[in-house]
Amino acid sequence: MRQKKIHYIYNKEMECMDLEERKKLQGERLRKTVELEYEKVPAYRKRMDEAGVKPEDINSIDDIVKLPFMQKTDLRDNFPYGLFAADLKDMVRIQGSSGTTGKPIVSGYTENDVDVWTEMVARAITAAGGNENDIVQVAYGYGLFTGGLGAHQGATKVGAMVIPMSSGNTQRQIMMMKELGVTMLCCTPSYATYLAETIREMGIKPEELKIKSGCFGAEPWTEEMRQHLEELLDFDAMDIYGLTEIGGPGVAFECMEKNGMHINEDHVIAEIIDPITEEPLPDGTPGELVFTTLTKTGTPMIRYRTHDICTLTHGTCACGRTTVKMSRITGRTDDMLVIRGVNVFPSQIEAVLMGVEEASAHYMLVVDRVNSQDKLKVQVELKEDVDMTDTAKLDALAADIKKKIKAILLISASVELLPPKSIPRSEGKAKRIMDNRNTGF
Repeated sequence: MRQKKIHYIYNKEMECMDLEERKKLQGERLRKTVELEYEKVPAYRKRMDEAGVKPEDINSIDDIVKLPFMQKTDLRDNFPYGLFAADLKDMVRIQGSSGTTGKPIVSGYTENDVDVWTEMVARAITAAGGNENDIVQVAYGYGLFTGGLGAHQGATKVGAMVIPMSSGNTQRQIMMMKELGVTMLCCTPSYATYLAETIREMGIKPEELKIKSGCFGAEPWTEEMRQHLEELLDFDAMDIYGLTEIGGPGVAFECMEKNGMHINEDHVIAEIIDPITEEPLPDGTPGELVFTTLTKTGTPMIRYRTHDICTLTHGTCACGRTTVKMSRITGRTDDMLVIRGVNVFPSQIEAVLMGVEEASAHYMLVVDRVNSQDKLKVQVELKEDVDMTDTAKLDALAADIKKKIKAILLISASVELLPPKSIPRSEGKAKRIMDNRNTGF
């Protein structure tokens, strides 16, 4: 039930603002944010002093390059309240993530911050065609993770009815989706794919559902995966981006053009830098995404290094928005695999596999070190209709996938074809990598 390409905009004043007017607004808000951070956060004040920069040195958005960076280690080193710029009595929410090692990271939200975040998600829901007539099923996890509450708040803001399913219990998800007439879905793209595949397996046809669109984020996904998902459910699958440290989902979102995510520039400034030299990069050049919050008062973040790899593009979109657009996340600098000196991102492998008719959307990258040499194995789960007893055909398929991967990565990888449902499913972010090089296995 895909929609006509009609562009709905939640806040035209801000989303379609004149570029020079927006630049002036950003400069004013940047100065206030720096003043707040310098006055209230000793750890960042110390860093600014070491860099020889004061709040009065920030007179426009162009001065942002004078400011020192922040990153996730700062949140862990100052856990729990060391980066808070507001008194605890003024904080109304804690959001955070567990991470993979060590202490969790937490971000404090004032009432203002929750309102700003809610509006950003409302803009995303609206861009996906959402309004007061919709029924939105939120299958992101609720809790410290910002996905569930963020989507819930944004959908409520536009007046939609929300079904707060959270993640898991797939059969119940589908039953509610069908019986309640859900029109929009919000969850991770990998879980959306799992839901779509299960819907097909249950014999439910797309036309039996009322889903017209969905906002999917919290993990990188490819254009090929979008096409696969849209074919399964015959709806519009939209990308949405955010992170706890900056403001949860809604920091950036796709419009119906589906060619990049609009960044809410009245609330954040985006930069792309070389992850090694830390120098700014021009439009269209892949690099590390850096964000500065402009309206966050609880835990402001200045030049926060996300470790996400993407590009930025300035210009007016066909939808009418004038905000800068970020491309899909192609990988992360801290999740990047280095195999025999070559940088490898899971999204590169995914792009290959989504072009293979027999391959499902589920795969795993397994890295080992044998005789001091890195070995990459790509485990590929096949679709239900593939004959697993036809060894000749399977060998040819594995060889074809191996050839295509080498053409993209310029290194060889072994390919292991697995039967359907053999790779564990995730109800949240999909686990794509098993790196055994430093685990002692």
